Amino acid sequence: MIFELSFIWAGLIAFAVFAYVLLDGFDLGIGILFPLLKDREERHLAMNTIAPVWDGNETWLVLGGGGLFAVFPLAYAIVMPALYPLIIAMLLGLIFRGVAFEFVHRTKRMQTFWEVGFWGGSLVATIAQGMALGALVQGIAIEGRAYAGGNWDWLTPFSALTALALVVGYAMLGATWLMLKTEGATFERARRFARPLGVGLLALIGSISLITPFLRPEYLARWFGWPSGIWSAIVPLLLALAVWQLWKGLRDGDHARPFLATVAIFGLSYAGLGVSFYPNLVPPSLTIVEAAAPDKSLAFLLVGASVLIPMILGYTAYSYWVFRGKVRPEDGYH
Repeated sequence: MIFELSFIWAGLIAFAVFAYVLLDGFDLGIGILFPLLKDREERHLAMNTIAPVWDGNETWLVLGGGGLFAVFPLAYAIVMPALYPLIIAMLLGLIFRGVAFEFVHRTKRMQTFWEVGFWGGSLVATIAQGMALGALVQGIAIEGRAYAGGNWDWLTPFSALTALALVVGYAMLGATWLMLKTEGATFERARRFARPLGVGLLALIGSISLITPFLRPEYLARWFGWPSGIWSAIVPLLLALAVWQLWKGLRDGDHARPFLATVAIFGLSYAGLGVSFYPNLVPPSLTIVEAAAPDKSLAFLLVGASVLIPMILGYTAYSYWVFRGKVRPEDGYH
């Protein structure tokens, strides 16, 4: 085969996960920033900027998780037992955040409770995702075709660092999204948030980038070996360009550039993970080919994906187009 079906599917799953991180990242970031906004009116304005799209953003999580189960069942069977507490915490956080999002506009007596729930659910879901990422980067113990680690292997200083980085990163996405979608005092407040968040995010990305190559010998070889190190160097160079655009956008008070630059920073950080992982799906030893379902199953599922993914992309793009532009306090979707 010129193209391995397993690699095509690995690309599709990677795309779905990145789409989720990017699209749900800024609305989780709005939730993380919630207590820092000026008053209830400003908090509800922030919620209205994501109201038309937040539930559709989570479609990509379903696609990524369901695709992993169907296409890479061995990886799913190994990763889930390793990360059960984090997956459960993430789902509970997302559920509670979703309930809070709907109830906060429909009650007066318990409005504060649901506002706190929106913040708490967003924070818990983000921390769980960040710790799961750190656990994957460190590697999951595998014996035969099963998870061989302990119940708490995911809880390490490195996974705590990645969780902190994701909290700061999502908050940065949220702040720059508010810059994109609001104006006046809310825009300026989001701009003030974005400056320290940007510095913190870059410091955390730098720390994780310095630590990661030394977690495993294969990571070190991919980043600094010859000739792979030449191609790997493209990622930090492009990251420096994105950081410059972010700084320039924040300095000039640009409405769109900070958000686009933050998206680029996330994309390049995600590419850096790909450099470290490839060709493994579950580090340190389970490769994409080994984890994949039979080719007949992959081909059958690819037919459905070739219809489903363009449909999701289409309605996602349409919803963002319809609700483009600035959101003002008098606007509302509830």
